[in-house]
Amino acid sequence: MSVQLGMPQPREDAGPGLPPARPAGTPPGLLDQYGRRATDMRLSLTDKCNLRCTYCMPAEGLEWLSKQAVMSAEEIVRIVRIGVDLLGVRELRLTGGEPLVRADLIDIIAALRSNHPELPISMTTNGVGLDKKAAALKAAGLTRINVSLDSLHEETFTKLTRRPFLDRVLAGVDAAWAAGLGPVKLNAVLMRGINDTESPSLLAWALDRGYELRFIEQMPLDADHGWTRRNMITAAEIRALLSHDFVLSPDPRARDGAPAERFEVRRRAAGTAGPAPEADRPVLGTEGPVSAADVHRPEGVEAAPEAHGPVLGTVGIIASVTEPFCADCRRTRITAEGKIMSCLFSREEFDLLGLLREGASDDALAERWQDAMWVKPKAHGMDHTGLGAADFVQPDRSMSAIGG
Repeated sequence: MSVQLGMPQPREDAGPGLPPARPAGTPPGLLDQYGRRATDMRLSLTDKCNLRCTYCMPAEGLEWLSKQAVMSAEEIVRIVRIGVDLLGVRELRLTGGEPLVRADLIDIIAALRSNHPELPISMTTNGVGLDKKAAALKAAGLTRINVSLDSLHEETFTKLTRRPFLDRVLAGVDAAWAAGLGPVKLNAVLMRGINDTESPSLLAWALDRGYELRFIEQMPLDADHGWTRRNMITAAEIRALLSHDFVLSPDPRARDGAPAERFEVRRRAAGTAGPAPEADRPVLGTEGPVSAADVHRPEGVEAAPEAHGPVLGTVGIIASVTEPFCADCRRTRITAEGKIMSCLFSREEFDLLGLLREGASDDALAERWQDAMWVKPKAHGMDHTGLGAADFVQPDRSMSAIGG
């Protein structure tokens, strides 16, 4: 079943594009009505991208925002300062589109680092051109980097991204490691019948080089609106694919609100079989209540993993669809044109940049931001989990237009 197209809608109890005021006496910070506090800021620098990944963008691309519509370097620096100094933001991720296409990227990072010497500043990139900028990014103050890498095979990579740039991406990954932008994290989206069988070899490649690989369930954020629940590779399937060569055990470190559930990885001992095949999980929100134990139980994780040898590293699985982590979400998002999105799947967004350009004070901007976060949906842009459920409406924006 394909998801429906939806448009962002302002709330009727506020002015056009304005969030309702949060209740009097609400504690300061980016708190929502369900008790979650956002401390992880995702800020998009641009909607432009030089790849055309099938799970994100149509082959012909999208209509880009004008330069005037996008936040300037000075506006970005001010918004981040308000988030950190007034609202309790403790971590910043720069996203896109593709951040590397901004000519002033190095200057932006240097200014952010000057204002916030202790703030962890990371960036998500497709890696094209990273080999030429990695050292400068590190010198400017970038802490670490995430690189999207769905395949190590040129033909498959080109099929997924519609660009023959695998060699450039691999050069960028190596340059980031050499520049000290570690831990270097790799993000891979598995597509059924295209790159799903590559998962064990991709993990082995990452482990050999000291990179941290995270597999991401495909989400309904493609511009073509062709996502279906049945066509995506689930977290359960990912663990089953990896179990032929590896043994997974829970990472002892606290998850602490991170999207990825981490597992320690050991090489499977010769002559041992993987766990019994996992039954596919239900589509959450469509087949009755699902207990927290069912949702978060790490199926495919084996007992006595130490019998298989030393830990080689870790792997993460981001299962937004089948094993959602909305109850502990700590993220707030700012799009490239300065709109607040409290949830990746929200159909509501509230203008921060327009208010800034009208001459609003820092306190007024902080107030708008707090009001917008107070009405953050409980899960998946709704009052319950259920990507793929009958009442789920896909946001109009694609991932590249939101900022990952």
